[in-house]
Amino acid sequence: MRHYFSILILLIAGCSKNPAKPELVWGSFGVTDGHFTVPRAAAIDPQGRLFIVDMQAKIQEFDLDGNHLGVSWHTPDYRNGRPSGLGIDRDGNVIVCDSHYHCIRIYDATGKELRVIDGNGANFGYVSDALQDEDGNFYISEFGDLDRISKLNADGNLLKHWGKTGIEDGEFNRVRAMAFGPDKLIYVADSCNHRIQVFDREGKWIRTFGTLGSEPGEFNYPFDLAFDSKGKLIVLERGNHRVQKLTAEGISIATWGVPGRQPGELNDPWALAVDSKDRIHVIDTKNHRVQRFRFAE
Repeated sequence: MRHYFSILILLIAGCSKNPAKPELVWGSFGVTDGHFTVPRAAAIDPQGRLFIVDMQAKIQEFDLDGNHLGVSWHTPDYRNGRPSGLGIDRDGNVIVCDSHYHCIRIYDATGKELRVIDGNGANFGYVSDALQDEDGNFYISEFGDLDRISKLNADGNLLKHWGKTGIEDGEFNRVRAMAFGPDKLIYVADSCNHRIQVFDREGKWIRTFGTLGSEPGEFNYPFDLAFDSKGKLIVLERGNHRVQKLTAEGISIATWGVPGRQPGELNDPWALAVDSKDRIHVIDTKNHRVQRFRFAE
């Protein structure tokens, strides 16, 4: 159910440590269409359709105001685990990171499976996220025994890996998400190292920023990230129950969200998506809902 909030609610939220004013809050716990059971990833396609996957391994399609568009589907099997990442390929199809089945699945907007990519013998670990560039190359992040990023060509053949488990530059501890920057670099949410790492598309390390904490510019389990239309980096922090806006160099500009269950409060959020109007759609995971807001200019 969609909720638009009164001035009273906004005043209550304003008494928090970090005043929060969502434009829209929608969704609730459930297993039927339009409801969620622990939603965990999101992506927006070029047509402005919002796709969300939850712990039922169910992908649902919504408009940007939370209206269900009548399309939902499940991955073929989820007894070993559920997908934990979504993306959009260069053709506008939905990439589902089927983490515990060590592959990505590509679907059209009706839920028809078009393709499965498993690296043709690359032996993926647990797949957390996937990007595709304008040349068709895929970048797939993995965690578990393999903390790395794999680059594949458009045919799904392995080109290279980079990274390993560790705390040094170029090493990872559970990559959760990736995003292309306006500079064409790859920004990586190195979640359990509480930092963002930046690479070129051949895996060359460029820079690292962030450390564990709750102050501006610090992170506590960064779980997702995206860029807005002005080139600002938007990072979701699961541990701090907030969203942080930064420059591409890691200088903090603003934060949004505090722990809780009220509007403007977050409970163990896992993901976000930024639309063409720079509205941020936050997957408020343990509250089984979506909150939409935008940072003030």
